[in-house]
Amino acid sequence: MKIFNPGTHHQSLDHARTYALFELAYTAVDFLAAMLFLIGSILFFDEATTYLATWLFVIGSFCFALKPTLKLLRELKYWRMGKFDQLAEKAANE
Repeated sequence: MKIFNPGTHHQSLDHARTYALFELAYTAVDFLAAMLFLIGSILFFDEATTYLATWLFVIGSFCFALKPTLKLLRELKYWRMGKFDQLAEKAANE
């Protein structure tokens, strides 16, 4: 099994469930990052809220860094699931 195979989420019900959960997390992080940047941008219009705006940008940047991390974690989970499937097949054939 190779990682980043677009058809992997069709391999089993567990794969589909994993895909759905990670897509939900990915979308939530994406939305959160966008909202933090939007609110931060508005706060930059007033010098009194620049410090808060900067923190919102930092947290939003962390969210954007989290997105590829979520995809990698999903792919590694798929890979582990595939390894377990191979072990189960091998045990069943013995």
